[in-house]
Amino acid sequence: MSSEIPADLIYSEAHEWVRTTEDGVVRIGITDHAQGQLGDVVFVQLPDVGDTVAAGAAMGEVESTKSVSDIYAPIGGEVVAVNEKLDESPELVNSSPYGDGWIVELKLADGAAAALDELLDADAYRQLADGS
Repeated sequence: MSSEIPADLIYSEAHEWVRTTEDGVVRIGITDHAQGQLGDVVFVQLPDVGDTVAAGAAMGEVESTKSVSDIYAPIGGEVVAVNEKLDESPELVNSSPYGDGWIVELKLADGAAAALDELLDADAYRQLADGS
């Protein structure tokens, strides 16, 4: 079964998605493919608002009934919001990975916008996900 891969998002090879919003802020979550691989999510460890994360660095964890997996920052920036709903309802990562199950919002670091171009579009991500 093929995962849902919205065409309006960009993706990392570590199975995170990025939605660009206004003012240089991006919303990040894990993909439908990733949550399907994880199984039932029981806990999400979020970074703190104000933390600075580097592209490729771990910024939190997703714990499922099967495993614990790091959440990697697909792009560098400052954490400006975290999805506090996940404290009470971590299963939103499973039920709505591109909606209510988002993880974090980052204000892009200077120069980080150019790195967005290095991420995968939906077609490239589909090829990656289908191959894994």
